[in-house]
Amino acid sequence: MGATATATHCDMAVTPSTPLLSFLQRLQQTAFETLGAASDFDPKTYVDLPLNFSLSDTQSAFQNLPRSANGSVPVQSLKRFLQAFFGGAGDDLLYLDPPDFVPDPVGFLPKVKHPLVRAWALQLHSLWKNLTRQISPAVQAHPHLHTLLPLPASLVIPGSRFREVYYWDSYWVIRGLLASKMHHTATAIVTNLISLIEEYGFVLNGARAYYTNRSQPPLLSAMIYEIYGSTGDMQLVKRSLPALLKEYEFWNSDIHKVTVLDAQGCTHILNRYNAMWDKPRPESSIMDEASASNFSSVSEKQQFYRDVASAAESGWDFSTRWMRNPPNFTTMATTSVVPVDLNAFLLGMELNIAFFAKVTGDNSNAERFLEISDHRKKAMNSVFWNANKKQWLDYWLSNKCEDVHVWESGHQNQNVFASNFVPLWMKPFYSDTSLVGSVVESLKTSGLIRAAGFATSLTDSGQQWDFPNGWAPLQHMLVEGLLKSGLKEARSLAEEIAIRWITTNYIVYKKTGVMHEKYNVERCGEFGGGGEYVPQTGFGWSNGVVLAFLEEFGWPEDRNIEC
Repeated sequence: MGATATATHCDMAVTPSTPLLSFLQRLQQTAFETLGAASDFDPKTYVDLPLNFSLSDTQSAFQNLPRSANGSVPVQSLKRFLQAFFGGAGDDLLYLDPPDFVPDPVGFLPKVKHPLVRAWALQLHSLWKNLTRQISPAVQAHPHLHTLLPLPASLVIPGSRFREVYYWDSYWVIRGLLASKMHHTATAIVTNLISLIEEYGFVLNGARAYYTNRSQPPLLSAMIYEIYGSTGDMQLVKRSLPALLKEYEFWNSDIHKVTVLDAQGCTHILNRYNAMWDKPRPESSIMDEASASNFSSVSEKQQFYRDVASAAESGWDFSTRWMRNPPNFTTMATTSVVPVDLNAFLLGMELNIAFFAKVTGDNSNAERFLEISDHRKKAMNSVFWNANKKQWLDYWLSNKCEDVHVWESGHQNQNVFASNFVPLWMKPFYSDTSLVGSVVESLKTSGLIRAAGFATSLTDSGQQWDFPNGWAPLQHMLVEGLLKSGLKEARSLAEEIAIRWITTNYIVYKKTGVMHEKYNVERCGEFGGGGEYVPQTGFGWSNGVVLAFLEEFGWPEDRNIEC
């Protein structure tokens, strides 16, 4: 059920729902009406359930359930039906003991000298065993009974409700796996993501049928670059390059491209998030429909659904960053935003493709992508850079259906987000010492630096990608960008943030026994909250970033680890 990308900015093809998905959404609605008062109700659970019998038999049994006059199903009847006709959510994934896991790998975190921190790091290392999976043979044999998509290799899940491989999570999982010397497991993840490109034309948000309408931040090339740097695996690079070129075409198709005419009369091509979907997200349709009830027309609802799905494509689901009138959720307008970070990721992708093309002898593509990356750098400086704030700012489109958007300074989003500093992660920016000095000055006065790391935004909206939450990917990108600049002041700030982040992860782990998806950076030693689901544990990218930070900065024996 691959999506097509043949439409214009304002008229996109929509990925069709499968009969299985449609039915599971009906089941989800029934379960919500029957069990929804429970505080732990999660609609995603119901679209993850594998069927024990054919869809037609399951639908017949569902139709025959006893119902009251208002159509509701008795609780016990629904529970008996679920038990008889479905496996558990996640049962179509099998635990796998990673073949490259050893309890204490040779060369593991040599700079970590503190015994308590080292013991904790080894516990995080052992979590890869808890999170590694393989797809059940039943998925390949009977794909019509599963929303889980078949994949050719083992995978690492984030944890908790996230029972499948996710796109951008995988970059930081891989960084952690490389610190753990688990090169085989890291390469297997990339193999899976390449297979999704070969099947669908892009890397899906996650390996589920209901994610075939959108991608996530494009970091596959960065994953391959890190693995190659660690292993020298030239075969992986050769195998990956055709898929990366195909993924690049997806991100530069009409649905994602935006043309901006700058103040000097120069034309620039940049990109935005734009999911191929104008319906409630199947995994969250209860919430989406409730929010969309504020709109009266079908077209308004469709646009809202598209903007919500596009925010999910961004990875920032959800944030005031995408709202025209924050914190009003119904003013979500993601497709009207040209995001700083997406274009930074695509700049990195262009540079990585150029590098891979060069090392494999494809000089034509090497030269072409270097030229393309230079154009993007200029576009980012022209459209996003704000010399007064010394930050890159997202750009709002006044009318997203125009062929060419005339740049206006008033359309830059003046609010402070951690994403405003993500370009620093890319070599064309971190290698500019003068620029880095200005950005460090801005970062220090931005208000984002808190007791336990970088805040995501300065707005406490109740959304999870807002204040006071801090997220592992943002800590890592900003810290690594500062570090790679080579500037003494930047390195000092990078190390300070890394220490704060490691500390809060450690304290929370000692209090709760688990790693968390996000943390409260306002208060050291507290995990994060907010958003449309309960806080999750596991947790892939949190583990990966802590291990990457410990590998880089270490932890001396005489340094305390306390808030």
